[in-house]
Amino acid sequence: MNQHLLYSLAAVVVLGFIGYAGGSGLPYLFGVVIPYAAMVLFFAGFAMRMLGWVKSPVPFRIPTTCGQQQSFSWIQHSKYDNPSDTKGVLVRMLLEIFLFRSLFRNTRNEIREGKITYNLEIWLWLFGLVFHYSFLVVLVRHLRFFLEPLPAVLKVVETLDGILQIGLPGIMLSGFMLLGAVLFLFARRILIPQVRYISLMADYFPLLLIVAIAGTGISLRYFTKVDIFTVKQMTMSLATFSPMVPEGIGGLFYAHLFLVSVLFAYFPFSKLMHSGGIFLSPTRNLANNSRAVRHINPWNPKLKFVTYADYEDEFREKMIEAGLPVEKKE
Repeated sequence: MNQHLLYSLAAVVVLGFIGYAGGSGLPYLFGVVIPYAAMVLFFAGFAMRMLGWVKSPVPFRIPTTCGQQQSFSWIQHSKYDNPSDTKGVLVRMLLEIFLFRSLFRNTRNEIREGKITYNLEIWLWLFGLVFHYSFLVVLVRHLRFFLEPLPAVLKVVETLDGILQIGLPGIMLSGFMLLGAVLFLFARRILIPQVRYISLMADYFPLLLIVAIAGTGISLRYFTKVDIFTVKQMTMSLATFSPMVPEGIGGLFYAHLFLVSVLFAYFPFSKLMHSGGIFLSPTRNLANNSRAVRHINPWNPKLKFVTYADYEDEFREKMIEAGLPVEKKE
């Protein structure tokens, strides 16, 4: 087995057992201290990474493009794939953030019958979209544990998420969609040799961690069950900064909570930070207008240039002695 995959799997399993056992023996540590520490690490780390990117100078226009640059009037311009103004950049960013346009355009190449062929990665785009939006819905749904009364928008999200109304408790689609999408992304890294070859522990670990979180969450809702009233008491106490740990919460809930805390603490220091970095990426948020606008590198030092007249004034006598022509004799 791939050692990166093996280490990642072992790490997630160990973390799950630590949360399960620790919640039974040290409920205050795993129910209060660790979640608070994880949120501090998340917000502080996220802010530091974003601030570091904001402060990084971008002396050159380096947008990645997928179409014709603005040129002569009779040449069709790809306004959104190769934007030349702020409006085009805004549309491009919106398409990238909400629809993953560049991932939709991504292709996979392979050799067939001695020739290179290109195929759209449509399934990667689709499951990537499902993964991110289902994750968002799951996060929004979980706000019900921290808010009282519930906002109207949260009730709408829950209604749409449980629209099938199958069984009791009602099935929430987002949880199963999240688990299915992340399993697809994980399987892709194992089954495609080229992707497996470049995959590291930093690629496997977050996927397996999210699988464990989704799996324990589904188990808590539909199988092992947990006292929702008791859980809300605990989460509301955390949200109001008056922490308390009620009795009767099982070890699986603490394993779920601990894995979520690990994900939040790990987030700012991992590849998952692309969620914030996309807004500050110069390959995405810059207009490709190098032909129309002169961009001067701010790092260029201010130099004193010597004209030929100045050069001749300084070396005229020596030039005359050497027999070199000069514009002025004196």
